[in-house]
Amino acid sequence: MGVSLVVFNPVVIAVFVMCLLCLLRFNVLLSIIAASLVAGLVSGLGVMETMSVMIAGMRGNLETALSYILLGALAVAISRGNLTKILIFKMAKLIDGRAIFLCFFIAFIACFSQNLIPVHIAFIPILIPPLLGLLNRLKIDRRAIACALTFGLEAPYVCIPVGFGLIFHTILRDQMIQNGIMVNLSDIASVMWIGGVSMFVGLVIAILILYAKPRVYRDTILASQEHKLENLKLGVSDYFMLLGAFCAFGVQIITGSLPLGAFVGLVVMLAGKVIKWGEMDMVIDEGMKMMAFIAFVMLIAAGFGEVLKESGAIQELVEITAASVGGKLGGAILMLVIGLLITLGIGTSFGTIPVIAAFYCPLCVALGFDKSATILLLGIAGALGDAGSPASSSTMGPTAGLNADGQHNHIWDTCVPTFIAYNIPLFVFGVVGAMLLG
Repeated sequence: MGVSLVVFNPVVIAVFVMCLLCLLRFNVLLSIIAASLVAGLVSGLGVMETMSVMIAGMRGNLETALSYILLGALAVAISRGNLTKILIFKMAKLIDGRAIFLCFFIAFIACFSQNLIPVHIAFIPILIPPLLGLLNRLKIDRRAIACALTFGLEAPYVCIPVGFGLIFHTILRDQMIQNGIMVNLSDIASVMWIGGVSMFVGLVIAILILYAKPRVYRDTILASQEHKLENLKLGVSDYFMLLGAFCAFGVQIITGSLPLGAFVGLVVMLAGKVIKWGEMDMVIDEGMKMMAFIAFVMLIAAGFGEVLKESGAIQELVEITAASVGGKLGGAILMLVIGLLITLGIGTSFGTIPVIAAFYCPLCVALGFDKSATILLLGIAGALGDAGSPASSSTMGPTAGLNADGQHNHIWDTCVPTFIAYNIPLFVFGVVGAMLLG
């Protein structure tokens, strides 16, 4: 009887529809809207009322969406300069001949794309193609580089509340508060380091064990064009770009507002002519193209979560699940599996949190998990699947750079290796950490 109640619960049906549509490569945005309508209709809300609830619920992620759009413009502005390209190229040349160290160095540098200089994936297609010749000479398996880049794109936001990490941690905080668990950003940072450690373990295994064997690639004209970076020089605008990046970083730390920090950074770059007055529209447009889709996915996901709460089926599902999952261990495993499936389909950790929080928070309370364990389960459930999802920027970005010469497959050389390297340790650390935290 309990199983049938779970299967026909509006929340279960809606999440199943969303996951199925996403895995069938249906548009993520439309998949979430369809799932929202299914949840509303099954629970008896009606089409128009469901749409009204969904649209009202989108307000919960407005600040996050604005942050993404402004950071997208900031990333485009930074990527137009030479500073980051020259810095990374010079340092890469210094360690030419040490393949393993180069892999770790790329992972280290990629981390700064999420916080110190928040360009997100914009640096990859600019930097990596000219370095393919160096990687070929060292016979580095590009799957190791894919894992290194994905680590830099995901691990920092999982555990560090700066830049994109501030967005992720703010979403976690806001969604937990909306669902009855009072937390602050310091509570989240004090726990989510566990996710960062698990990903570092995966990085070490990937570089030193899984993809350490030399791999030969054919030489191409593109891969031998390192001189494109070698001949670059710094200009005055590059120093203003650096100033703008540090201003954006400083303002968000002082005020706790990422949109304000990104705005100040853009103003400084405009004043320093990093962005020419007549090119501002172009920069904003490119930033929108890069980040707006994720921003809108997060808006719709917040609306979806509101529909699930309004349906009245969450509490029923929590009670049934809490009684049938086999206690804390079974509940932790179930929540992480669901989070993995949803994020694989949606392709964004940021959009997954609002979808699952409405169900996870009351379930954790019902199972007896304390605040810290709940933060860890919800955070890692959201992060699971970002590495490995074909639709994730954490996998699409590395492929865009590494496949510039047509020798790197998106699924088998990026998605599968990153899935194995990161989702397994994230899952293990998530379950064990939640049990230890209580």
